[in-house]
Amino acid sequence: MYLLDTHTLLWAAGQPEQLSLKVREILMNPDNRIYVSMATIWELSIKKTIGKLSIPESFFTYIFETGYTRLDISEPHLQAYRTLPLLHRDPFDRLLVAQAKSDQLALLSRDDQIRRYDVKTCWE
Repeated sequence: MYLLDTHTLLWAAGQPEQLSLKVREILMNPDNRIYVSMATIWELSIKKTIGKLSIPESFFTYIFETGYTRLDISEPHLQAYRTLPLLHRDPFDRLLVAQAKSDQLALLSRDDQIRRYDVKTCWE
């Protein structure tokens, strides 16, 4: 089971050539369950609203129509978040790390800051 980092979701949707071969294989395998966090949806919504990201409004429903599984933010995720060392200042990335750790998911990310945490990641 895998959790998509925000950049991984955007690249999967619009620039799949940016993804590593390993990540493309993971995403294309129908036996893999792929999660998208509501933290990612929240981050993308903020960036769209303030003009830092140009994506159609339909993107927010499209991603779940493609077969990705929605991952809500739960109290155990927030408990895990509070225990993380401050290795990365991005609160959305930290929440993704906490969710991945809490739910035993591999985080599909090429972010070197995320790899500093004790969390399973996949990219190369």
